[in-house]
Amino acid sequence: MDDKQRIMQIIEDKSQEFIEAADHIWGTPETRFAVKESVQQHYKVLEQEGFEIEKGVGHMDYAYVATWGSGRPVIGITGEYDALGGLSQVADLGEHKPLVEGGNGQGCGHNILGMAAVAAGVGIKTFMQEKGLKGTIKVFGCPAEESGYGKAFMARDGVFDGLDLALSWHPSDVTQAWGSSSLAVLQAYFDFTGVPAHAAAAPELGRSALDAAELMNVGVQFLREHMIDQARVHYAFIDAGGESANVVQSHARLYYFVRAPRMDQAQDLFKRVEKIAQGAALMTETQVKEEFDAACYNFIPNHPLTEAIDRNLDLVGPLPLDQQELDYERRYTDTVPEAGKQRVLSRTKEAFPDLTDEEVRKMAESTMALKKYPLVFTDTASGSTDVGDVSWQTPTAQFSGGFEPQGTSAHSWQWAANGKSSVAHKGLLAAGKTLALTAYDAFTDPDLVKAAKEDFGKTFAGQEYKVVIPDDVMPH
Repeated sequence: MDDKQRIMQIIEDKSQEFIEAADHIWGTPETRFAVKESVQQHYKVLEQEGFEIEKGVGHMDYAYVATWGSGRPVIGITGEYDALGGLSQVADLGEHKPLVEGGNGQGCGHNILGMAAVAAGVGIKTFMQEKGLKGTIKVFGCPAEESGYGKAFMARDGVFDGLDLALSWHPSDVTQAWGSSSLAVLQAYFDFTGVPAHAAAAPELGRSALDAAELMNVGVQFLREHMIDQARVHYAFIDAGGESANVVQSHARLYYFVRAPRMDQAQDLFKRVEKIAQGAALMTETQVKEEFDAACYNFIPNHPLTEAIDRNLDLVGPLPLDQQELDYERRYTDTVPEAGKQRVLSRTKEAFPDLTDEEVRKMAESTMALKKYPLVFTDTASGSTDVGDVSWQTPTAQFSGGFEPQGTSAHSWQWAANGKSSVAHKGLLAAGKTLALTAYDAFTDPDLVKAAKEDFGKTFAGQEYKVVIPDDVMPH
């Protein structure tokens, strides 16, 4: 048995502890930084496997760094465990049915994501013990990837300093080394305060905070014509001023996300949104107060590391699913609308241009995308991830692990329902193996680490990671 086969066997031998921990996290879904129960499963596995754990890093109670070994290279693996609000879902059910009405749910697969990072750390650490291999492995427990951006706060506090490289991954409905970017994002709350009054008897005495909030939204709508095509601005009403229509609303609160391919572009756009908020307050004679929430950088893939991940995805191979498991996933793919199915067909054809139309159709109609998608390096960006902040500080690579039903979307009830299935468990193990094998490459091949650092230096030449989260803003 060669070294890589041995690492994969270690992870298989210890699979039950990873699976049980992931299922437990699925059953205690928590959001943003309040992940007290979820992180305990990480502590439990890592402590019994001999890692030294530093808890409460980055001014977050439930963020950690688990370390084993000594010397260089120092390799980091990032993991997440936060859930999403409003995505509670009965497991294994082919229709939307909350387990707890309005409750949280693992609609982005982070119960699997984080535990695969732990599995990778345990797998490579155990192998290093067996072989007397030198180097340091660090597993980073990162809360609040879903909009709170725990890694950005960790980066601000220097938690990732000293790494030679970092590895990450994310659940998906396709398996692919991640050669694309992501959008930088800034988030803030805008609180409008006005003057209450009787809306019929004395409306002239009132100053409507709700009017101000609505005018801000209208202003941003007009701004959309004057943004770059790749930019995105989203908002939500957190407080619309109450339920009494005959009272001039004296308070309203909006939550804004501003995204662009680069942080400087996002910052410029954010400043324009701020001016619109100020203008809305001026027009309505109200007051506006901005509360900065969080931000994260765009992700930039390291080419040599990403190529190493791509090779290891080939070595791990497709998920070993039986017909019963493929049929199980049909309950979710049957819920995908026709537009979603056409999207799958189009992306399959684009990814595999050498296949016949019939082969493409069969792949697209399968419940699972078992064939690995080819690695493509591109500047195309969509969505946001706080792995971006890590990628600006050290050579970083990640991949998508396709254990979700084909055509379904992240942040969906389908992903939450699938989160405790045997398919998800096999996805966990495959992802853990891929991360561990890539860490092995870095530990045993100095040229890979050198090439990764050279690529990092060329990519970021003349660019500097500048913390954009103000010093007085704490995770909350």
